[in-house]
Amino acid sequence: MTHEEYMQIALDLARQAAQKDEVPIAALIVNPTTGEIIASAANESAHGSDATAHAEILAVQRACEKLGTTRLWNMDMYVTLEPCTMCAAAISFTRIRKLVFGATDIKGGAVVSGVKFYEAPTCHHRPQIVSGVCAEQCSELIKDFFKQKR
Repeated sequence: MTHEEYMQIALDLARQAAQKDEVPIAALIVNPTTGEIIASAANESAHGSDATAHAEILAVQRACEKLGTTRLWNMDMYVTLEPCTMCAAAISFTRIRKLVFGATDIKGGAVVSGVKFYEAPTCHHRPQIVSGVCAEQCSELIKDFFKQKR
């Protein structure tokens, strides 16, 4: 599958999250060798009483549990929005090989925006970065969600 095809799956999950009144962000963990989606998640912060229940964190937890490991060597993550600092750190700590994301997040992003976590000298692992995959669709989904909130 292509980056765009995986991102479409993530977008579908994000749309489902929006229907549950969650911020529409979703993430996949993919084995690039087999193409298998190891784990997926959408944000669950609003209804789970857990501010850390971001899609990336939940996908990492589910993938580690499924694989029985704390490291996701050679796995790729697809996420609809540029990860925040917390999520960027989790991606680094679990040694994800490649991070593919859709829309940039000027306010809260920490990969190509904001603190640029992976550029810090204290960052132990820097994944390969692919940004802007289906960016317009990812951005519109989030913008539309918050327009409805106003």
